[in-house]
Amino acid sequence: MNSVSTPALEIGRVAQPSRFLAVRDLVRDFWTLTKPEVNFLIVIATFTGFYLAAVSQANSFRYDRLFHALVGTLLVASGAGVLNQFLEHRFDARMRRTSRRPIAAGRLRPSTGLWFGTLLSALGATYLLLVVNYLASLLAVATLGTYLFVYTPLKRRTPLSTVAGAFPGAVPPLIGWVAAGGSITSAEAWILYSLLFLWQFPHFMAIAWMYREDYARAGYYLLPQEHDHTFVAWLTAVPSLALFVVSVLAVDGTTEGILQYSCTVVLGLGLLYYAARLILFRSRIAARHLLKASIIYLPLEFLILTVGKR
Repeated sequence: MNSVSTPALEIGRVAQPSRFLAVRDLVRDFWTLTKPEVNFLIVIATFTGFYLAAVSQANSFRYDRLFHALVGTLLVASGAGVLNQFLEHRFDARMRRTSRRPIAAGRLRPSTGLWFGTLLSALGATYLLLVVNYLASLLAVATLGTYLFVYTPLKRRTPLSTVAGAFPGAVPPLIGWVAAGGSITSAEAWILYSLLFLWQFPHFMAIAWMYREDYARAGYYLLPQEHDHTFVAWLTAVPSLALFVVSVLAVDGTTEGILQYSCTVVLGLGLLYYAARLILFRSRIAARHLLKASIIYLPLEFLILTVGKR
């Protein structure tokens, strides 16, 4: 008797892969909501703060404490990314670069983003409080609140929102520092904070210039309507120069640290070169090159600092 495939069997064969694909896409959307590309830099910054604090105090390196600090910080940062997309999904839908985000594109409901972001943030803050220490949790919560309720609404009101956003954006090294038992008043901790604070300006000015039409379409006031060239030039040049000075001062310039010092100088000059190209040429290509240079610069600079402290 010849076997004949029935419609029910055909449906069963198709339904299982289809269901798998649906679950995979759903997981991918939730993962995308957390902004993993941003979290990668946050993890590096938090690790650097923890490592340098532990080494500078000659404490035994607590790998368990480092793990807990990274997990807690990552949860809060992920929650911040999700809640940011919840708050801005209507505006994200108007921009080409963000219109495919899960909430903006309608693949996930805004309410889903709200509860998911709230859950991640609450879990992260509680985790840091119970497993690390109260100061790490306090810094994470303060960063979350400032990012969502100060920086996010200011983006639609003033181009100086970049300055406001740089303050919470530079906190991750401090979280790592206090998680290792370091003092919040330590000069080294605030040097790390300054490095990340200043780095954000050339990094974000490159993004703002590349997508200025997109931001304007969505109603974001990230660049002035007039004299935007001057604005970008100042907020790129001054912080980039200051970043170079601070990074050089942060490393050992003696004979023992000459390699570390040389690498920092070369790295800083490279970033200055691409910052100058954006200021001079004001092109999308120059902005893209500066963006790539800034993404390369930060992990390498933190690597130089950690290697020099071994």
